[in-house]
Amino acid sequence: MGELRKPEWLKIKLPGGEGYAQVNAVVKKHGLHTICSSGMCPNIGECWGNGVATLMILGDICTRSCKFCATATGKPLPPNSHEPANVAQTVKIMGLSYCVITSVDRDDLPDHGAKHWRDTINAIRRENPETTIEVLIPDFDGKPELLDLFLESAPDVVGHNLETVERLTPQVRTKASYRRSLAVLEHIAKKGFRAKSGIMLGLGETREEIIQTLDDLLSVGCRMVTIGQYLRPRPENLPVQRYVTPQEFEEYKQIALQKGFEFAESGPLVRSSYHADKAKHLVRGCCTSNH
Repeated sequence: MGELRKPEWLKIKLPGGEGYAQVNAVVKKHGLHTICSSGMCPNIGECWGNGVATLMILGDICTRSCKFCATATGKPLPPNSHEPANVAQTVKIMGLSYCVITSVDRDDLPDHGAKHWRDTINAIRRENPETTIEVLIPDFDGKPELLDLFLESAPDVVGHNLETVERLTPQVRTKASYRRSLAVLEHIAKKGFRAKSGIMLGLGETREEIIQTLDDLLSVGCRMVTIGQYLRPRPENLPVQRYVTPQEFEEYKQIALQKGFEFAESGPLVRSSYHADKAKHLVRGCCTSNH
C-alpha cells in the first residue's frame, strides 16, 4: 500500500515571524532541547510564535526506539548538572506563565532521571513562583519509589501518554506497556496530582477501542486527555493507516467531556502540550495548594 495522501485539514504554515525567532534564539542560546523540534511537532510555528515551547530535559537521545517517534535513539550523554538552572532561567526570560517540560527515556540511569526531573522542577519553581508547571514524564520503569522521588517537586499537572490503544501498544511502543502506563497514571492521581494523558489516532484502532481507552483512563483517575492524529515523521516510522476527520475528533472530544474528563483537547494537529495553558483555570489554586 502506498503512502496515504495528506488531507487539506493537515496543511500547516511554515514557522516564522518575530515570536518564533525570539523563542528559537533563547532555546539556542541556552543549549536547550525542545520536543517541538526534536519531535518534529506540526504546531511549532503557532506555539513558538506565541512564545510557548515545550522544553525537553536530559538530552535529545532516547534509550527507547518507539515506532511512532522522531526523537533520536542511542546512548545518551550524562545528565547536565547545569540544566535545571538553565531551564529555570529560560522560563524566566521567556516570561512564561505556563510552561511544559518533557524528557527522553533514560533507562541508562539507575533512577531513570527522576532526581534530575525533581531538581529541574524545583529550580523552575524557585525562579518562577507564579508559573504553572505541566510535565510530560516517561514511565520511570513503573517504579513507585522513582515516581515519588520526582513528585516531591509538586508539578501542577503530570502527564504520561498511553500513545495508543491496548491492542496496538506492542507495535507502537518498545519497552513501555499499556497497563504499566495506566498504573503510572493511577499512582499520580492517588497522590493527589492532576493526571493527564494523550493518544494518537490513525494507527489502525477502532472506535470501540478509543472509547475503551477513555474509560480506562477515567478508571485510574485521569481527568485530562489529548487526542491527535498520528503523523509519520520519517520513512522508518509506522505508516499512517487513516486520516481521522476533524468532525470525528470533535465527536471524541464531546464523548470525553460527557464521560467526565475535565479537560479534553481533540483535533488533527493536537499534541500532548497543545493549548495546555487552556487548562490553567483548572489547575492554579487547586493542585499546588495540596502539596
